[in-house]
Amino acid sequence: MSLLPALTGSFSTPAAGNPTVAMMEAAYEHHGIDARYLNCEVAAEHLGDAVRGATAMGWVGFNCSLPHKVAVIEFLDELADSARLIGAVNCAVRSNGRWIGENTDGQGFLASLRSIAAPGEARALILGAGGAARAIAVELGLAGASEIWIANRNVTKASDIANLVISQTSSACSAIEWGTDLTVPESATVVVNATSLGLPGSGDVQLGFDAIPAGLVVCDVIPNPPDTPFLQRARQAGATTVDGRGMLLNQAAINIKLWTGVDPDHDVMGKALDIAIADWAHP
Repeated sequence: MSLLPALTGSFSTPAAGNPTVAMMEAAYEHHGIDARYLNCEVAAEHLGDAVRGATAMGWVGFNCSLPHKVAVIEFLDELADSARLIGAVNCAVRSNGRWIGENTDGQGFLASLRSIAAPGEARALILGAGGAARAIAVELGLAGASEIWIANRNVTKASDIANLVISQTSSACSAIEWGTDLTVPESATVVVNATSLGLPGSGDVQLGFDAIPAGLVVCDVIPNPPDTPFLQRARQAGATTVDGRGMLLNQAAINIKLWTGVDPDHDVMGKALDIAIADWAHP
């Protein structure tokens, strides 16, 4: 590594539980990429300052995690097709002096889901209506999912995503108001928790698992901790579960390729990710 490596990183809050830095730096070291990845705690009111700071310091790219995936758009110069369609950005790339917003969340999720189930055959209930939910819903629609439901306490936000999916894909999609009780549709094959609920101190996802469809796959986008109470309850009810590590790893690998042109070794990144999560859980 030189004394002046390329800078990349992540803007989020809370940031302390984000293990991405270990995974990214392991890939940089393995491939001899002269770069560093900085995990930054950035409050919503300071997001614009963070982007301007990245510009001033010559960063080549950064990730945006909760709660910045939509808000960051106003501070970028251009959106790639994926980000424009989804309306959210999780990866910014510096190109010819301009910040280009990309969205790799949904692609990372689909790569993780494909290890268990075919997205093109899915009937998916998505919990939440934020940036991750939009990305996953659109990518599932583009993959040909049979039917998608978007459940959110603010049903207007859920309807916005449903209308987007209907207008841009061939998948059926509808909004569901998420009240005190929410039951998995009988025809559902996949459930995705795309909310921040389940993170330490944020409470739990309230969803009825008393009677679940046979063969149901339940996913959580939260990578740390990987085995959330939501997934534990789903597993106890007989569902197959998919934690958020695969989505995080796959989208991170895509981000590295966007920033450096290198297609990184997933095994190297996965091992570093697992070690970081274990160290965080047992300091």
